[in-house]
Amino acid sequence: MFCTAKKASISGMRTTVTPRAAVDAITVHPVLPAGTDERVAGFGVMGLPFRTGHYLAFRHFPASSFSPAYGSVWHRDPAGTWTFYATTPAELSCSRYFSSATTVPAVQCDIAMTWTGPWSLAITIPGLLEWTVDMTDTPATRTMSRLGRSLPERAWSSRAVLAGMGRVAGPLLAAGQIRLAGTAPNGQGFRIAPRQMWAVRRSTAVLGGVDLGDVAPLAEQSRLAGFRLPQRGICVIGSARFEVFDPTRHRAGTQTAITDRLTSC
Repeated sequence: MFCTAKKASISGMRTTVTPRAAVDAITVHPVLPAGTDERVAGFGVMGLPFRTGHYLAFRHFPASSFSPAYGSVWHRDPAGTWTFYATTPAELSCSRYFSSATTVPAVQCDIAMTWTGPWSLAITIPGLLEWTVDMTDTPATRTMSRLGRSLPERAWSSRAVLAGMGRVAGPLLAAGQIRLAGTAPNGQGFRIAPRQMWAVRRSTAVLGGVDLGDVAPLAEQSRLAGFRLPQRGICVIGSARFEVFDPTRHRAGTQTAITDRLTSC
């Protein structure tokens, strides 16, 4: 679910930390926030809507309290049906929290994240998805990143603080409604802590041989229970907390379809 544009002074010059450098740093030295709840930390394309009605999201979590490190791609088709792809099984990936939003089984498969430049990323599912993402700094993302850096750790546990941040972030980023705290489809409460942020400047995606077309807001903002999918491309470095799974109150992740290579979906 997560990004910040830090500024450093080197020999009197101001230098921007690029997304690639920031993500490389948290991949080599991932740190989970302290706590007893379920936690993940890493990088994500929070979401990206396409004019055709398709929607993509990406998660790269080198640190997780409930699973090995994993990557995940979320796809919503124009009819509104979600498919969750991950490098780990449903119960050890995002489907642990979001599988009730769809009748499609989670898919376990290879997912590659390759940097093609300091601001450019390629995300690949062999045989299925070729997705490029070019990022940029904007006044809005710089503002959100400064806010993310300034908050003390205890603030990220406050639902009131997160609710206020969400109300500010949505209009500021022109991303529709943003919810940093709420309830996931499987019933677990969530809290998202965005520390560093960038906007998607340009993106192309081909899924199952179909070009998803131009990036543009959906006619109606998509949501997964209490989680809102942004109406513009936002990339974030940060962490997320979820309630510990309780089989008496929460729904388990759906069955997992495992494949090494996908040719259709």
